[in-house]
Order: sequence, then C-alpha cells, then structure tokens
Amino acid sequence: QVQLAESGGGSVQAGGSLRLSCLVSGNTGSRYCLGWVRQAPTNVREAVAAIDSNNVTSYADSVKGRFTISQDNAKKSIYIQMNSLKPEDTAMYYCAADVSCNLVPGRQPPPAAFFVNWGQGTQVTVAS
Repeated sequence: QVQLAESGGGSVQAGGSLRLSCLVSGNTGSRYCLGWVRQAPTNVREAVAAIDSNNVTSYADSVKGRFTISQDNAKKSIYIQMNSLKPEDTAMYYCAADVSCNLVPGRQPPPAAFFVNWGQGTQVTVAS
C-alpha cells in the first residue's frame, strides 16, 4: 500500500507560481507511475502530469509549458512546479500513484481513473 501526502497549495494571483509537494511512503515497487490529478469545481478530474520510475514525464495539453513535474527519490517525494497560473487552474490537486504506466514523452498522461492510490489533496486557487 502506498500513502501519499500533498502540501503546498494556496491562493495566488493569475500569472503567479506555486510548487506542490507529495511525500510518498510505503512500497511503490521498482516500477511505478506517479502523477498529479486535479478536480475542478465542476468535479471534472484531469491528470495534468505524470512521472514514472524511468523519470519519463508527460503533461496534459492544458498545462504543457507551464507545469513541471519532478521527483526526488532520496526524499521520496514528487513535486509539481506551476508557473503562469490561470484562474482555470483552480482545483483540488491530488497526488496519485499506480504501477508502471509506460509514459511516452509528448503524449498525454494516463487518465485520472488509471491511478489507484490517492492523497487527500491540496487546494489551489488562482484569482483573476
């Protein structure tokens, strides 16, 4: 079982930046897939970024060029740096995990429903 704990959410003006962190505990195995999934006030869930055990990353078109996902294996953490934030980025952001997802650079991350393990979420609010 994998446990995920997010931190770093908050409120920011449009154009601003935030960095979310996720502490990953438990056994992820040698092959894993970690991602950030957001749920907007409309309840639509969107996987915005993912990173796998080979350090391959993928991004949703809606955040490409603005968000960067990374991992620090020593700290057992993943991060997402969010720049040029827009009001439409307002959502609850969840760290999520599952087994290997064979990410392909340039392609979309797995859908939100792919991920089995989820954190509690951290709220990001972007004011216009």
